[in-house]
Amino acid sequence: MSPFNLETCARPNILALQPYRCARDDYKDDGTNVLLDANENACGPSIHCSDVADSKSSLAGLDPLGLHRYPDPHQHELKQLLCDLRNTHAHTPKTITPDNLFVGVGSDEAIDALIRCFCVPGKDRILTCPPTYGMYGVSAQVNDVGLVTVPLSPAPDFSLDVPAVAAALARDPSIKLAYLCSPGNPTGALLSRADVQQILNHATWNGVVVLDEAYVDFAPEDASLAELAAEFPNLVVVQTLSKAFGMAGIRLGAAFAPAPIARLLNNMKAPYNIASPTSALARYALGGKGLAAMAGNRAKIVAQRERLLRELPAVEGVGRLRGGTASNFLLYEILGSDGHPDNTTALAVYKRLAEQEGVVVRFRGKEHGCHGCLRITVGTEDEVTRFLVSLRKALAEVRKSSS
Repeated sequence: MSPFNLETCARPNILALQPYRCARDDYKDDGTNVLLDANENACGPSIHCSDVADSKSSLAGLDPLGLHRYPDPHQHELKQLLCDLRNTHAHTPKTITPDNLFVGVGSDEAIDALIRCFCVPGKDRILTCPPTYGMYGVSAQVNDVGLVTVPLSPAPDFSLDVPAVAAALARDPSIKLAYLCSPGNPTGALLSRADVQQILNHATWNGVVVLDEAYVDFAPEDASLAELAAEFPNLVVVQTLSKAFGMAGIRLGAAFAPAPIARLLNNMKAPYNIASPTSALARYALGGKGLAAMAGNRAKIVAQRERLLRELPAVEGVGRLRGGTASNFLLYEILGSDGHPDNTTALAVYKRLAEQEGVVVRFRGKEHGCHGCLRITVGTEDEVTRFLVSLRKALAEVRKSSS
């Protein structure tokens, strides 16, 4: 019999790994549920249906007859379209070019590649500011890299605690990356450009700021700091087409970086990491028709976000908005019978919504500073209507059962 023993053969940090828990791990899409838990774009992809069948459109790259060839390993055209999108010159007169771009399988590939690029396993560390996106910590553990946490300032602001972050970086030279999420997940709050720049200009820290802007297209115009990658040698801005562009299914992310860092990331990647259908769909989404479709869908989502901001405070049992309104989701407190935020009540409402009403949101009460909170993805008009009716019913039933 082979002496193989998984427990002694596999890396200890992988054996101990607590994987990132996806929204679909809790409740699946059975075709009838209203899914307001994963921050997807409920209005759909940035595609006009007529163009799918038009052989003359930029979606011609989906021709199955071309799939026997490897895809373009450099994706210059796609990178140029991403540069065109972000070269607003709202923050710098400098211009980003395809030399400043890495494109990957979702923004998660960039998040992981940066750790592999800058952190020595078992030696170096990354810094995060909870509450924040869980994959930073998961990627660190997979790579046997330590984690230092400096919480955001308390709700409702959830702003960057610049003195605490600066002190942590000064104290610990093994921190090579600082992952900052703006707009934050689950906070929905934009970080101040001035605060981010203070970290970039840290007097002693030799490391890279990674600014995750997955939701930035739901924020006010010119909120993205991507073009500052041409200004600062230690800034990487990570984005995705999964959110405002409604293209979560194609798994396309990008990292805007100083050219030397982008070169390292591109040197590390698999030769053909972006599939031809993914590239064709992404190029369409970043073209004229795609951008127009995205803008229309975004306007619908923003309108429903404003509706939720108006109507949720009037629902008995709903507490305060925590965080900001710069994303396609909102973080709200659920109140217990004593009128205070309560995890037990929030969890019961979350389960009743999903299991009795077919409306799935996300319980975030265990995240730092989010006690008693549900995160609600903004859906279509019909989905928001169904959510509000179901929420009132679920709150009433939970409060009745606990009285």
